[in-house]
This record gives sequence, structure tokens and C-alpha cells, in this order.
Amino acid sequence: MGCSIWRIRHNFGHLKAQSKVSFFFTMIIIFTYLFYCLTGICDPLPRLVNERQTLTSANKHNALGSFRDRLDSPTSSPQHQPSAQSHQNRTSTGLPEEKKRTIPYEGGKALPPMPYAVKAREDGVDGISVFNNFGTKKFPQAIIIGVKKGGTRALLEFLRIHPDVRAVGTEPHFFDRFYERGLQWYRNLMPRTLDGQITMEKTPSYFVTKEAPGRVFTMSRSTKLIVVVRDPVTRAISDYTQTLSKNPGLPTFQYLAFKNFSSGLIDTSWSAVRIGIYAKHLENWLQYFPLSSLLFVSGERLVTDPAGEIGRVQDFLDLKRVISDKHFYFNQTKGFPCLKKPEGSSHPRCLGKSKGRPHPHIPEEVLLRLRDFYRPFNLKFYQMTGQDFGWD
Repeated sequence: MGCSIWRIRHNFGHLKAQSKVSFFFTMIIIFTYLFYCLTGICDPLPRLVNERQTLTSANKHNALGSFRDRLDSPTSSPQHQPSAQSHQNRTSTGLPEEKKRTIPYEGGKALPPMPYAVKAREDGVDGISVFNNFGTKKFPQAIIIGVKKGGTRALLEFLRIHPDVRAVGTEPHFFDRFYERGLQWYRNLMPRTLDGQITMEKTPSYFVTKEAPGRVFTMSRSTKLIVVVRDPVTRAISDYTQTLSKNPGLPTFQYLAFKNFSSGLIDTSWSAVRIGIYAKHLENWLQYFPLSSLLFVSGERLVTDPAGEIGRVQDFLDLKRVISDKHFYFNQTKGFPCLKKPEGSSHPRCLGKSKGRPHPHIPEEVLLRLRDFYRPFNLKFYQMTGQDFGWD
């Protein structure tokens, strides 16, 4: 009898030990499963395994596309223009299909797609990774409307270090070239902003485009407009220098600037000369916007005192004065200020090689005649703006 009791107790203890071991291993399996699920590796629906196995490599790429689209990319060039030709060039270089933003048909024509690289760069902030589902896309509250070769790129790059400024890296050219694509298309080009941030863009040709003021006004009459102006003679030479770098066979500056040099008749049909008649272009904008909606930035002072001019811009945009002297240093080689290297970077930030090109020699007599031509327009511009830029 005692032996039977001993056997029963022994078997019961053995079963109890087995239960503990089974429970222990069961808990290990459960915790392991939960760990992998939390890290996103496990698949809660087993039937999807077979579906995943049937995906082609192209479909797998598409499945990852939505996640990759959320990441910022610094790959686009500031010089990219959203023209039809440039879009074709970008899409022919092998960008995956899901990286192309197709635009609906308008007027029987298919509008070119928006390359992923450009879109991602516009949604990025230097030094900050922002997912596309944060913030909202808004029409720009401020636009740098001019002028070409006045210092607009420098101004935009300086402003972009402000934490409350989000700007499109490329020039949209919406109000002068692509207006027929509609405001929704334009808004989709904008970066996402959070509360308290402002959206900006810059397209210098707006200032000299007759239709641009009315179109901007239609979008928003409260838009703040920034115009970077520079000595029109120096600006014209800089404009010519840029064109000459792309077309070495260009005629001389003197030949293009004058209809007849002996008579001193200036050719105002040449864009390099026409852009510098600031008073004429400003009259067009003042038909729609009050003078208080415009800020005129000196291109010369943007070089000699960048912090001072940027301070005026921050005040105009109702921004806290974050950008100051400590952000700049003067690059003797380029001849203009650069941004000191940001945290986490080993290099300072200067504008590209296309900025600060040496100008060709222009005969003194040509310069004097041009200054005589611009003088009355400059004086009128001073009166209209209430600022003396000291070009005469």
C-alpha cells in the first residue's frame, strides 16, 4: 500500500514538473512572438505570406514606395527648372515609376510628371528629417519676385536657415510660365509647414512679367512680396556674363546694349537692359498691391551687411530675429558672404560655382552711357519706394 502511494506521488510530481516546463517554454514562445510583432517583423495574417511570395519585384518596389516617399531627400539641384524638357530629362535617367508625380491631362496635353527627387528636396529642411504626413501644404505667404541677378538665390538660402521658414528649393515659375496648370498644382509644389511656419518661393522673373501681379493677387491679396534690387548697370553685366557662360559665341555686351552706339540709343528690347528699369515694373505691381506689401532689399548691402538686410526681411515677415552676424563669414575668393558650417557638417555653405563669376571688361564709355540712361528711372524708383539705393 505504501509503495502504491509513493508511486502516485512520484507520478504526480513528475507531471507537475512537466507542466511547469511546458508553461515555461510556452511563455518563451509567446514573448518571442510579441517581440517580433512589435518590431514589425511578424505577419499577423498568415494568408498574406502566400500573397507576398507572388509579388513581382516591381510590385515589391511599389510596396516600399509609399514609405520612401515619406523621407526627405537632398538630391535635387537648386538650379532645376520645372520645364517640360527638364522633366523629360529627369524621367529618362531611370527614376522608378512610383517616383514620378503624374499630372492630369489639360487641354488635350499631358503635363509632365513631377520627379520624386525634386519633390523630396522641396519637402526637406536642412538638418531636419520631416515626414510628409506632418504639416500641411499651403500657398506661399511670401514670394521673392525679383530681380534676376540681384541676389535672390543668396537671400533665399540665408532665410532657409530660419526654423520658421519653409521654401521651395527650385523656381516654380507658376505665375509666368505654368499658370494654366492651376492653383492646386502650384500648392502641391509647396513644402509642408507646421503652425507658426511660413511658406516661401522665389521666381525672379515675376517682377518683369505683366500678368504676374494680377495672378498673385487672385491667389491672395495678403501675399508679402520681396524684391532684391541691384545697380541696374552691374546687374545687366552680370546677366550678360551668365548668358555668355552658356553661349560663348554671344556678341559683345556693347553690341547688344545699343541699337546705335554712335547715337547712344539704348536697346531696351534686350532683356538684360529692360529688367533694370525697376520703376516701370513696380508701377505694374502697385496697381494690385499697396507699397506696404512690398519689401525692397539692397543687393549691394546683402553682400556688405547680410545680417542687417536679413534682419529687415525677418521683421517684414513677422519672424523672430534668429539669423544674425554669427551665421555669416565673407568668402574672399567668391567675393560674397557664405553661411558658416552648420552643426553636424564639416563644410560651410556657399552658393554654387555659377555665382560670383568674374565679369568681362566693359569699356568705360559704355558704362557711362548706360548710367546716364538709367539715372532718371533710378530717381523715380527711389521716390516710389522711399529708399535711396545710391546707384548714382
